[in-house]
Amino acid sequence: MIVAEVWWIGLIEALVIINLVLVTFAYTTLVERKLLGRMQLRYGPNRAGPYGLLQPIADLVKLVRKEAFFPGKVEALPYIIAPAFSAFTALATFTVIPWGQGWHVGSYFINGVVSNVSIGLILFFALGSVGVYGFIVGGWASDSKYSLLGSMRTCAQLVSYEVSLSLSVLGVVLMGHSLNLSAIVNKQIDSQWFVAPQFVGFVVFFLAAVAETARAPFDLPEADSELVAGYHTEYSGMRWGLFQMAEYVNMITLSALAITLFFGGWEGPWAPLGPLWFLIKLVIAIAIFIWIRATVPRLRYDQLMRFGWKVLLPVATLNAVITALVVAWTS
Repeated sequence: MIVAEVWWIGLIEALVIINLVLVTFAYTTLVERKLLGRMQLRYGPNRAGPYGLLQPIADLVKLVRKEAFFPGKVEALPYIIAPAFSAFTALATFTVIPWGQGWHVGSYFINGVVSNVSIGLILFFALGSVGVYGFIVGGWASDSKYSLLGSMRTCAQLVSYEVSLSLSVLGVVLMGHSLNLSAIVNKQIDSQWFVAPQFVGFVVFFLAAVAETARAPFDLPEADSELVAGYHTEYSGMRWGLFQMAEYVNMITLSALAITLFFGGWEGPWAPLGPLWFLIKLVIAIAIFIWIRATVPRLRYDQLMRFGWKVLLPVATLNAVITALVVAWTS
């Protein structure tokens, strides 16, 4: 059952979670640069503050002060709106992710999720699908062949892998008997984490998630050796920063969704620590994204599309069909 909370508590909760996600994004950039440095036998950022801990703040100050140039032949309105739109939808997507079971504080109830709706999973994919338009429109409006090619690759790649991403979670929905993410976590708490019976679905989900976030080895929309920087070639300053924020927040959000659907959400192996277990799992998932970037070479574009349509999609479909038959047989 979905328990409602007072509107002003929900508003405070939303503001707190948005700021926590932004802080997580900022320090994910630092952790990534540190880990990549160690993996490549060099130092990461180590000048701004002790151990480089103030580097995200230094980066923010640099982006705010940097000139946001405006190419002469761009489509002005969509060019300006696209980065903000992508960043907004990325942050909005996190609102359906549950990080705790909820708590009673005095006479008030605080949900462990900003938007605890019955169709949370559908809302997640809907917001993610809409967010793609920011990348596409930004590349088209820039009046640059590199940006246009990057936006075309973004459109093709994200639409292609979104099909596999959606089908990969269908088995979880069938086993959890719900589209509400909190209910899916509670089902895992009552039985077992879904990563065991849905291991194939998890592998498909993770690979599709890497492609959806355009992270290496699927970073074809912004391949620097081919397209300079892809769809954000003509962006600078905070407009460029908003595109980067959208990319990292999408990675954080998809990592959180994987934890919710396959690894029991806020449940841990011992001690009911709730959000702390969720955070630990989230850090591990993000570290795996970074590890893959450091170790796996970029695919060719034809290999990328072939892998999505001829490998991931059939496997995801077969997994969903087999799960449906097993659930129907055992129910």
